[in-house]
Amino acid sequence: MAFWPNQRVVVTGGAGFLGSFVVDGLKKRGCSQIVAPRSQEVDLRERQAIARLFSEARPTMVLHLAAVVGGIGANRDHPGRFFYDNAIMGIELIEQARQFQLPKLVVVGTICAYPKFTPVPFQETDLWNGYPEETNAPYGLAKKALLVQCQAYRHEYGLNAIYLLPVNLYGPRDNFDPRSSHVIPALVRKCIDARNQGAPYIECWGTGNPTREFLYAEDAAEGILLAAERYDKPEPVNLGSGQEISIRDLTALIARLTTFNGEIRWDPTKPDGQPRRCLDVNTAKREFGFLARTPFEDGLRATIQWYEQNANRS
Repeated sequence: MAFWPNQRVVVTGGAGFLGSFVVDGLKKRGCSQIVAPRSQEVDLRERQAIARLFSEARPTMVLHLAAVVGGIGANRDHPGRFFYDNAIMGIELIEQARQFQLPKLVVVGTICAYPKFTPVPFQETDLWNGYPEETNAPYGLAKKALLVQCQAYRHEYGLNAIYLLPVNLYGPRDNFDPRSSHVIPALVRKCIDARNQGAPYIECWGTGNPTREFLYAEDAAEGILLAAERYDKPEPVNLGSGQEISIRDLTALIARLTTFNGEIRWDPTKPDGQPRRCLDVNTAKREFGFLARTPFEDGLRATIQWYEQNANRS
């Protein structure tokens, strides 16, 4: 706890889903000097905007969470934007961190960086053993390039940059827009809308056979802050729960928790995405003591409750 009151922290993406929990965690740890610029205030694609941010905030720590993200549909529709925006934001930020001689930089990557057919559980050493799943490869590769930059800058310039690989996140405050949301908020909204409208069925993409691992956003924020406090090595580190569930079972579980009793229909003409996702989480536990704490059903109930209370604003 004595670590954070002396830090001046910039959180890119701090007004977003994960970022809001990171900012909450910083405040609980006694950090009072927090800058969380919104995209309309600081365009992280612009070098001068980042330089101005560093000059004005004078950070001792930067947590780079800002990203352009979405589900399979959004990734298929906007591969160019997802590649450029995510790559350029990170590249320019890391370069400015070097020029500013920033004491520590935490870069949050993505599980989409892993090869499509990574053996389960995914180990950090598997990261370069193949090409990512095609529907989100531009996004995954853009974020993966930032790992290379962090390691290169550590080697040449001594920049203390660490890189984290969180699994799929979920929780209150998530994006429930069906045009861009990830699987859990998309299913929550779909089930609640169908229940409220008395619809006899919902239709879901793919076969339902792929598996995913999910991490509650508040737990992910805790992992990021523990790494910021305790981890100073060049190797990437997974952040996850270590638990795997099929999309078919997930959908049935969300239907039960939202009391949607209709039929679940699958559309196999739509893409499934990566066949399996489940992380080896031992490195995070060993290096900085992180373990996911929130039971999955408890996290889903909290997510559903938040959406029910905020649906008119989503």
